[in-house]
Amino acid sequence: MLEFFNIKRDIPFMSYARVTTFISLVTFIAAVAALGLKGLNLGVDFTGGTVMEVSYSQAADVHKVRATLTGIGLHDAAVQNFGTSRDIMIRLPLKPDVSTAKLSEQVFQALKGTDSTVELRRVEFVGPQVGKELYENGALALLVVCLGIMAYLAMRFEWRFSVAAIIANMHDVVIILGFFAFFQWEFSLTVLAGVLAVLGYSVNESVVVFDRVRENFRKLRKASVAEVIDNAITRTMSRTIITHTMTELMVLSMFFFGGEALHYFALALTIGIVFGIYSSVLVASPIVMWLGISREDFLKPEKKEGEEAEAEAGTV
Repeated sequence: MLEFFNIKRDIPFMSYARVTTFISLVTFIAAVAALGLKGLNLGVDFTGGTVMEVSYSQAADVHKVRATLTGIGLHDAAVQNFGTSRDIMIRLPLKPDVSTAKLSEQVFQALKGTDSTVELRRVEFVGPQVGKELYENGALALLVVCLGIMAYLAMRFEWRFSVAAIIANMHDVVIILGFFAFFQWEFSLTVLAGVLAVLGYSVNESVVVFDRVRENFRKLRKASVAEVIDNAITRTMSRTIITHTMTELMVLSMFFFGGEALHYFALALTIGIVFGIYSSVLVASPIVMWLGISREDFLKPEKKEGEEAEAEAGTV
């Protein structure tokens, strides 16, 4: 394997396991507290609201449209291009004191005041019941993914790896949700897709480290469990740095240049990738060690000379 970062000596990650796990625990508790105290700022996808599609005669200025809506008090409206550069989709949250028809008319008149060529293509109302179903289906999708990951790791490795990976993955998910709750960023279906992507991304990193740990148990016969894990993490460091740097650059390009539609999606991925690296190395690995993983879990017990002679005699 090509290594740009050739690390000669193993880094003693497991000697700092208690410290890194304590930091993770504090961060996890803070994220849970944010979720409990503030809750998620659910978008129109989950809460229900009004969806409008308007079209312009030329390329639409999304920032100008958003400024127009802010000017009439709709600060939490979501504006994005839809289909072509001339089409705009606007998502408006529910307003208890304003009917859907009145709200859509108010928005259209404001847009027409800034550009007389704007045309109203459609207006749809997303009811709270639909939003509730999406919320429940999203939670179910998250649960199914976690169970699938756990089953896959249990079959490929050993149950201790499965438990460690799922704890590390849930650590990533809860921290992402905690960030969105604390800063009250809008949580939409797009963000949920980002969270599910982070789950798959994080488990991939865990599998790479776990695979090297399993290999090391067969190769490093005299090394302790901590030394085996330290060597596995150190030997995969070059791959981790290169892979995650390239991925993070791609995600940051979406964050800075992808516009409003990809902003929170890219933000969720950015947070998830950073904590995914941390959890795969400094959360999952210590948990595997503390669960009592040993060389005997991977190696068949060696037969003594007497047993080998009896076996050979029995085959004659």
